[in-house]
Amino acid sequence: VQLQAFGGGLVQAGGSLRLSCAASGIIGTVNVMGWYRQAPGKQRELVAAITSGGSTNYADSVKGRFTISRDGAKNTVYLQMNSLKPEDTAVYYCNGGGFLTRAGGWWGQGTQVTVSS
Repeated sequence: VQLQAFGGGLVQAGGSLRLSCAASGIIGTVNVMGWYRQAPGKQRELVAAITSGGSTNYADSVKGRFTISRDGAKNTVYLQMNSLKPEDTAVYYCNGGGFLTRAGGWWGQGTQVTVSS
């Protein structure tokens, strides 16, 4: 299984970015897909996750600003990030095969998101 993420970049505080991630090499639907992030010197943390049925889980720090969605038929997941803050700066990783509160074993390559103040 391969996960390929796109959409990172540099944005000013208050701006928006949209990340996307597509899973390939799997037959059927990945039940849970999500996004994690890791800032320098910090542990990787859950940002948001979504089930094939549309149930979601968000980190408190992003609730109301980030929206996760997916195209289940294509095993593709998106993360719309609005009202970005400098503390959102991190490498964002796509994940699959886990649970709403725990990562699975499939990871994408990571995409850098940098928010300038």
